Amino acid sequence: MSQPYAYVRRELAEPDWRRLPGWREVTAAQWRDAQWQRAHCVQNERQLRRVFGPLLTDRFYRELAADRAWFATMSVLLPPQMLNTMAVDAPLEPAAFTAAFLADPVRRYMLPVRSDRHPEWPSHPLAARDSLHEAQMWAVEGLTHRYPTKVLAELLSSCPQYCGHCTRMDLVGRSTPQVVKARLALRPADREEQMLDYLKRTPSVRDVVVSGGDLANVPWPRLESFLLRLLELGSVRDVRLASKAVVGLPQHWLQPEVLAGVRRVARLAARRSVNLAVHTHANHAASVTPLVAEAARALLDAGVRDVRNQGVLLRGVNATPAALLDLCFALQGEANILPYYFYLCDVVPNAEHWRLPLSEAQRLQEAILGYLPGYATPRLVADVPHVGKRWVHHAVGYDRERGISYWTKNYRTAVDLRAPEAPGGDAELGRRFPYVDPVDTLPAAGRAWWAEQVARGAGRLPDMFELLSPEEGE
Repeated sequence: MSQPYAYVRRELAEPDWRRLPGWREVTAAQWRDAQWQRAHCVQNERQLRRVFGPLLTDRFYRELAADRAWFATMSVLLPPQMLNTMAVDAPLEPAAFTAAFLADPVRRYMLPVRSDRHPEWPSHPLAARDSLHEAQMWAVEGLTHRYPTKVLAELLSSCPQYCGHCTRMDLVGRSTPQVVKARLALRPADREEQMLDYLKRTPSVRDVVVSGGDLANVPWPRLESFLLRLLELGSVRDVRLASKAVVGLPQHWLQPEVLAGVRRVARLAARRSVNLAVHTHANHAASVTPLVAEAARALLDAGVRDVRNQGVLLRGVNATPAALLDLCFALQGEANILPYYFYLCDVVPNAEHWRLPLSEAQRLQEAILGYLPGYATPRLVADVPHVGKRWVHHAVGYDRERGISYWTKNYRTAVDLRAPEAPGGDAELGRRFPYVDPVDTLPAAGRAWWAEQVARGAGRLPDMFELLSPEEGE
């Protein structure tokens, strides 16, 4: 009997980097070396040309330059490991290779070009650089206290690689012509000291996500010292280490000195019965290779309880049941990485070509049920501003014409607690908060309505929260 999705086991394979002109002489030992990978990251057109030689035509570079000048919110930074997973099976003839490279799903989110962006609605009228208001919820610099029992510790503002859709594009990475980045002001040691002091004074926090940026860019001795001190706090029961580098630069996590340090941290976590996990970020099955699986297995062997994936739903990348299931089976079945969350892409500038409407995410969630083990079936979630993560079926109202969904919450964020106009008691917990679909996915009447709001100058986020009153979601 045929099924909507036919599972076939696909064993992982490391793409041959020597197919690319600039890497023909690179040895396997060099490829496995984390420092070689970092030293040969691609950051600009000149370095891309050095890797691809004649395979990429000027058509691609014109598109890339236009995107850099007009749309890009993230600078280019691509380790060879990640770049090597693009256009793996493309013919080695310039016109055909360029076409395949432009169509490649990993390239679409790691190295966007002008033709990717939506021509009419590159940004949603509600788009905001810090769309989740994380900086507004800093208890101290870099420590976002958004949920009652959980915090996010941003130790730094850099990564080994930059994703075009980055939710922290306001802070992370180098500035672009479109975005002058915010900056962390404190010295790392002072910032970490303030974070630990706040956690000592706030025993209601039991779960700490240690992130950035990416932890792979924190010198290991400094990171280990912070983690060991964090684990001394009796109130902390869960620690999650966030690093896309498990996928983008697995060589980092395979370094003997790093694994030895992970083992020391994991031993202390086990003695204190603290759940220690690593969270990574893969968005397409092509980026899950044997080196990624080796890094995940090494982390598990070092004592980490779980390695979990938090991906993002992206049009042209993974927004079909087959693409999503292929990725989940590569993670779960071949790399020992648990499919955990897939987020709707956040409402950041110039991201509309990536974002899905809520209705499509709901269909995707339904389509992938029943194929994976229940514990390994990822939850598709919307990270709703002023609310937090909510399963895509948890909207309490949905105006599909205007693409506005409404959501409630059962706790107060730091912004709520500081707001002078907060009504107090449980009154504000009944408020409904809007989340928006991409305008280009709406019917004509919805697109016209949003165009009217833009013409009226109502495009700033605070104004829109007043404009989108809960009654409109009925």
